[in-house]
Amino acid sequence: MSGIGYKVVETQIYDGQKPGTSGLRKKVTVFQQKHYLENFVQATFNALPADDLKGSTLVVSGDGRYFSETAIPVICRMAAANGVGKIWIGKDGLLSTPAVSAVIRNRHGGEAYGGFILTASHNPGGPDQDFGIKYNTENGGPALEKLTNAIHDGTTKIKQYFTADEDLSVDYRKTGTTQYLVQTHGSTKFRPFTVQVIDSVEDYLKLLRTIFDFDALKALLHKPDFTFTFDAMHGVSGPYAKRIFVQEFGASESSLQNCDPKPDFGGIHPDPNLTYAHDLVNRMGLGDHSPSTIPDFGAACDGDADRNMILGHKFFVTPSDSVAIIAAYAQDAIPYFKNGLSGIARSMPTSAALDSVAKAKGLNCYETPTGWKFFGNLMDTGKCALCGEESFGTGSDHVREKDGLWAVLAWLSILAYRNNTMTKHTGSIIGNMAQALQQTVLGQPKQQMPLQLVTVEQIVQEHWAKYGRNYYTRYDYEGVESDKADAVMKHLISKQGEVSQVRSFVIDTADEFTYKDPVDGSVAEHQGVRFLGRDGSRIVFRLSGTGSSGATIRMYTEKYVSADAGEKELNQETAPALQKLVDVALTLSNMQKLTGRDKPTVIT
Repeated sequence: MSGIGYKVVETQIYDGQKPGTSGLRKKVTVFQQKHYLENFVQATFNALPADDLKGSTLVVSGDGRYFSETAIPVICRMAAANGVGKIWIGKDGLLSTPAVSAVIRNRHGGEAYGGFILTASHNPGGPDQDFGIKYNTENGGPALEKLTNAIHDGTTKIKQYFTADEDLSVDYRKTGTTQYLVQTHGSTKFRPFTVQVIDSVEDYLKLLRTIFDFDALKALLHKPDFTFTFDAMHGVSGPYAKRIFVQEFGASESSLQNCDPKPDFGGIHPDPNLTYAHDLVNRMGLGDHSPSTIPDFGAACDGDADRNMILGHKFFVTPSDSVAIIAAYAQDAIPYFKNGLSGIARSMPTSAALDSVAKAKGLNCYETPTGWKFFGNLMDTGKCALCGEESFGTGSDHVREKDGLWAVLAWLSILAYRNNTMTKHTGSIIGNMAQALQQTVLGQPKQQMPLQLVTVEQIVQEHWAKYGRNYYTRYDYEGVESDKADAVMKHLISKQGEVSQVRSFVIDTADEFTYKDPVDGSVAEHQGVRFLGRDGSRIVFRLSGTGSSGATIRMYTEKYVSADAGEKELNQETAPALQKLVDVALTLSNMQKLTGRDKPTVIT
């Protein structure tokens, strides 16, 4: 085996390579600039301790979006030249974001030192759309601000980067291991370098089996009166859905849609919400025209499979309600939590529905800034087992990323529990429904089948009746010019202390959210502007860091109705229930005048 040399490449500095909430996201055309990607990758290697990086194992994969095919070989060659010993790549370059976290944490006993995830998450893909890259550390979670600040600082000073010669070619279309001899920067010797292409689903599936009762889930999906559908939005969750739902649970492939990953997501904006998940929304009877047959349960994941949307028959479950309901049922319905929850957490803009569950169950509930990295310290120290964000992100301490498919299986587990298909976790040999199914298969009468399915809508309404309801909505103003977005935030800050009441909304507290990490004492400031009402209502504004250009202003309104308010008050339509508070928020922010926008891009 002949050795492969390396080269030192002189480069130029690019402004604006500061990672946002979850990595560096820009238009593909920006990443295609000469040395742009290489600068960020080298700055990352420079920010990591050289002794730890030497001989280490890294993961390099993503959601398969456009430009990944170019980026993966570039990162591999640079890793070789910078002293990395081994690279793991998911077959076809595909690993979901939670799967990367699982591989880092668990494969070969946690051998990996970290990984590069190539994704812009829920943002669109294609030659004129978005690409992204982020670095996750050895706990499987996104790099904390200390590291991302060091990476950004490095991009402002970089003069050169190191890369192996192009003789180091990478074929990640089939599983297998390739050995190389490479020369590392600063050394005249050649050393081994390994690229291993792994099954994209195997490690993640192995982890899921330790969390959920697969027998119960299979029994649920085979119930004659239960139907479901899953939409991968042509993102990376497609191969996982096929393996789990079809191969493991025996579901029909017709229950899956858009499950073939595509570099441009088939022209879909892969963001699982009521605006962009058109196919699923229509199939679940929430579109303009209802189909003749509507499934009982529907779900979707975004481009990199870390976000999720849960739907029932003509019924939408808000992300804030979703995480609260999962927390309420976790110990009973999910074997992983059979000993209870150590604690729970939510991002600050997420509704306080989770707080009500925490109070009832005597659990600590932490309020963090937006960004999954803030949950990591809580999880690593056993303070938090389950958490969520209003931006369709839900997860637990099984990985250090939000996990869309985990949330889907959590909801199916709740439905299995309520419809009596639980097996191992309840201690019974087989649930009544699985038994009834067996009798049906044997040709025996169906009379023993329960008369009525417990539905998603019923579970949510029962939750409101027990814990109260947090009416909640989010207005997204996407692609706002940065100066206009900044003007809105400055205007809101100026109103603090100046305005005590807007119409019927009496302001009790107005501030900018600051978070002090209870583990390491680090402080995150300027995490959103809050107006807290005397009646418990909330109005929150923040700028999102997940876009690739311009700025996204998110406006949140929330009103709590107690459980004893009665069925009528608990089951209003969200929009009219919140209209007065939305009008107050628009008045407070002067949104239309400062941005020129007379309506939001997306309403959730």
